[in-house]
Amino acid sequence: MKLRPVPPRGRRRRAVALMAAGCLVGAGAVSGCSAQADDGDRTIAAAFYPLAYVAQRVAGDLADVENLTKPGGEPHDLELNFKEVAEVSRADLVIHEVGFQPAVDEAVDQNATGTVLDVSTVADLQPFGHDGHDHADESGLDPHFWQDPLRLAAVGDAVAEDLAQVDPDHADDYRANAADLRTDLEELDTAYADGLSGCARSTIVVSHDAFGYLAKYGLELEPIAGLSPGAEPTAADLARLQSLITADGITTVFSETLASPKMSETLADDLGISTAVLDPIEGLSDATSGEDYLSIMRSNLRALQKANAC
Repeated sequence: MKLRPVPPRGRRRRAVALMAAGCLVGAGAVSGCSAQADDGDRTIAAAFYPLAYVAQRVAGDLADVENLTKPGGEPHDLELNFKEVAEVSRADLVIHEVGFQPAVDEAVDQNATGTVLDVSTVADLQPFGHDGHDHADESGLDPHFWQDPLRLAAVGDAVAEDLAQVDPDHADDYRANAADLRTDLEELDTAYADGLSGCARSTIVVSHDAFGYLAKYGLELEPIAGLSPGAEPTAADLARLQSLITADGITTVFSETLASPKMSETLADDLGISTAVLDPIEGLSDATSGEDYLSIMRSNLRALQKANAC
């Protein structure tokens, strides 16, 4: 039986207005939409892949995790269908990041009946390192915190505490799983710190501003576009990047998995340098469907080491 979530405190809040359309997704398609429905399994709705990864690691086989951003989907542009709104409404725990996906924020505000975790309250978001970005909100804070493994570990700890409140019988399991996740993420953080020390270059040119948290490892980030991978750089932006690449001896322009590589390839072709993939891990693609957060982060590390001669 599903337990009723505890009353909100701190980062926990509850939206009680249930959208009828979210539960009525065709005759019999979705039943028991509320978080209190006695269907025998606990459910977690995670807004996008890194949050779903953390939820799965912490919950193990004690809950079903639904990723609202399906593989191949671009999370910045996500729109929810009725089925996905129903997943929000019936989840025992909803994990999202306020300001990153407005459609998810709206669904949570209007439909969530379970415990809600806004990860921006525990991930210690930092300001963008550059001016003039096409922000999804006006906070000026960089939402891509999962590029820092230790910030993602903090989210894992918070997920464990929320699940411990929702399902106290398994509180020790959730906390132990979160501790295991933290160990893996601390090892990854050490690998980045060690692997990116002593590089010949420190500047990387990336497709959009999704890698700012890598600055903790001594990297300087130069995005072609702003927050959204679909944003278009100005002619002045491109001219500045061309000058920077030439002056710093940069050999690689990075593209990514869920967005067109056209801008990166054009910039690299104009200068006669290489392109490579640096995955922002906002979601899984067909190419990374068999990977997970840890393996993709390690692949990114190898790409960075090669590009900057580490």
